[in-house]
Amino acid sequence: MTRTFGHALDWTRARVDSGQLPTAVIGVADASGVLALEAYGSGGGRRASVDDRYALYSVTKPLSGLTAARAIERGLLTSETPLRDALPQSPAGAVTLGQLLSHTSGLVDIDLADRRPLREALAAATLESVPGTVRRYNNLAFEGVAAIVEHATGTGFLDEFAAMADGAGAGTLSFDPADAHTVHDADLAGHDVQAMFEAKHPAAGAIGTVHDLLAIGRSLLAGDGRLVHPTTLAAMLRPRTLGLPVLDADPVKHFDQFGLAFKLPRDPGLLDHSVFGHDGWSGTQFWVSPAAGLCVVALTNRLDSWRPEVGVEWAQLLNAVFSAP
Repeated sequence: MTRTFGHALDWTRARVDSGQLPTAVIGVADASGVLALEAYGSGGGRRASVDDRYALYSVTKPLSGLTAARAIERGLLTSETPLRDALPQSPAGAVTLGQLLSHTSGLVDIDLADRRPLREALAAATLESVPGTVRRYNNLAFEGVAAIVEHATGTGFLDEFAAMADGAGAGTLSFDPADAHTVHDADLAGHDVQAMFEAKHPAAGAIGTVHDLLAIGRSLLAGDGRLVHPTTLAAMLRPRTLGLPVLDADPVKHFDQFGLAFKLPRDPGLLDHSVFGHDGWSGTQFWVSPAAGLCVVALTNRLDSWRPEVGVEWAQLLNAVFSAP
């Protein structure tokens, strides 16, 4: 029997029709191919298309994590490689790659759109907690990931990232914001979108299409090794934050766990707790369910879409997808 995703498509369309989301593209795939794909809404005289590129924000994190994992598979580093290998003078030199990827580094973070060069900010960053003892969500840590990968491979991080994308057939995934949909409500958040784009931030700066992310999700579901070996993915999905104190004002985030770059959501409203992936500040969603054998990608362009005055509850979409008959 062919699986249908009418509830998920209706949910997405309704969020655009209500004005909660300016535009949205949704795609669902299993290991064999794409099962559903639709685009809704328009903005600035531009109607959304399934081929459109969106700012991914923190969906970038697992993509950067996969880039680092591929270097581990080549025997060039391990999850225990310290930052000091790349930045010998760093005050946070003892922090490891695994801690940087799991939000347990203890690094003092900076604003996502800080105008300082990221590598300069990283080199001066100090510690606010003992590495590995506390979980606090951290964007600057991913510049540490980029530094370690560059040192180990002798290649620029953006080139390593591009090779990762090419491995999955994600041909339009990059850090070039050309033609990306406008990000809404940046002014309300006090966020400088252009500064983040210019930084090519390895935690949040990637731009891509639904096709790119579905290709990555399909490869991970299939275990085909085009991105990483199944053993590597299993290691990335082992929780690294269980039992750690969480320093975050948002109580919802206390339910999440993290592996290596992947978020392991444990939201009590979520039916499927096999899910891994990541969401982004702009509302982007990239989730894989081994239990359902599905990947869902939703791309949109409103910051803080979950805030009460907007009211998008993304767990509703995941439940509709992963429980589809």
